[in-house]
Amino acid sequence: MTFKEDPRTIHTQEMLKESLLTLLQEGNSLHQISIQKLTKRANLNRTTFYLHYQNINELKEHLTNDILQGLTDKIEKLTFIFDRNRKEHLIQLLDYLLEQRNHILALVQFEQVEKHLIWLMKDLIETRRSQSNNVGRKRIVDPDIKTASIIGIIMWWLKDGLHLDSAYIAEQINLMYRT
Repeated sequence: MTFKEDPRTIHTQEMLKESLLTLLQEGNSLHQISIQKLTKRANLNRTTFYLHYQNINELKEHLTNDILQGLTDKIEKLTFIFDRNRKEHLIQLLDYLLEQRNHILALVQFEQVEKHLIWLMKDLIETRRSQSNNVGRKRIVDPDIKTASIIGIIMWWLKDGLHLDSAYIAEQINLMYRT
């Protein structure tokens, strides 16, 4: 028999995660957010919070893991795509990042988020290179440099470049890096 979590529990946890995200997006740092402030925003009481989490850091970890898992799933799908639709898949990833923009920007203050994004992108680059048909082709850009530049482009776009759409950003990335 499989364990099924109570929908009320899931809903309450989502309310707490959303409240934490909202407070972070409003410019509060994690140490400025009290359980009282968080539960007030979620229209819950402190006892309810403690039924689900030991402290705000544990809530932050769950929230961060949820978002990073979604990013991991999207980026890992790109790893083995070598057909002509590669650019379309990159556009889909960028669209997903755009949808998650507020969450990503709120959580990027935590070092683990940036490290995870860098690890995902570097793994994608190295895997694609190792499986490329262009095995004899000279590699000019080091994977670490390429990773840092792509993450930099994406973060700039999410922060300041929204006047450019995801198709344009994908095209620019493709022009810069062909492998």
